[in-house]
Amino acid sequence: MLRAATEGVTLAVRAQPGAKKTALAGVYGEGATAQLKIAVQAPPVEGRANEALVAFLARTFDRPKGAVRLLSGELSRSKVFLLEGVTLARATAVLAAKTPQ
Repeated sequence: MLRAATEGVTLAVRAQPGAKKTALAGVYGEGATAQLKIAVQAPPVEGRANEALVAFLARTFDRPKGAVRLLSGELSRSKVFLLEGVTLARATAVLAAKTPQ
């Protein structure tokens, strides 16, 4: 789900658009293919869900929106984001504290 990168960390996400509110919803899958499940209030129309995910991840990791980039999965529920300026240790701690079990 999390991997160290030269500019920060990459985060594998499984989006659930059209939810009542945007929030962390747990983990999807196991092991190396695990993804962070995020319920997204925005619909999957015209990139709105992607924009909402970027804003949510920026708030969650206390980064500006410009430091969160969608690397892959623009039209898919499975996405990979780059969180610039975030260490693997910090990302792990934030997710451990905020992700429901």
